[in-house]
Amino acid sequence: MAKKNLKQFNDETKEKIWYRDGQQCIFCKIGYHMKCNEPWSYEMKDIMHYINKSQGGLGIEQNGAVGCRYHHGLLDNGNKGLREEMLEIFKKHLRQQYQDWDEKKLVYDKWNFLNFG
Repeated sequence: MAKKNLKQFNDETKEKIWYRDGQQCIFCKIGYHMKCNEPWSYEMKDIMHYINKSQGGLGIEQNGAVGCRYHHGLLDNGNKGLREEMLEIFKKHLRQQYQDWDEKKLVYDKWNFLNFG
């Protein structure tokens, strides 16, 4: 499998994340920073990476969560200085879902074949 494909969420993984998170943005669920002037951006949902693809983040359930376009943009762009706080919320959410959650297992490592199987 190509390295790029390992970083993308495939359809099956997206569906599992979507179901796990109850089809709701993890930030909207807790009322986090709800200051968007474009209400439609709360309605459009994406699957967000905890560790970005550009940083080697894998497209696996333990590295993703549902996010609305507004919060996904806040997380990715970090232009409001909220990224660090949002990542802590994201991490807490993932740890609640997976008892053995480990950040080290979320990053592509071509020498670690145990991550893929």
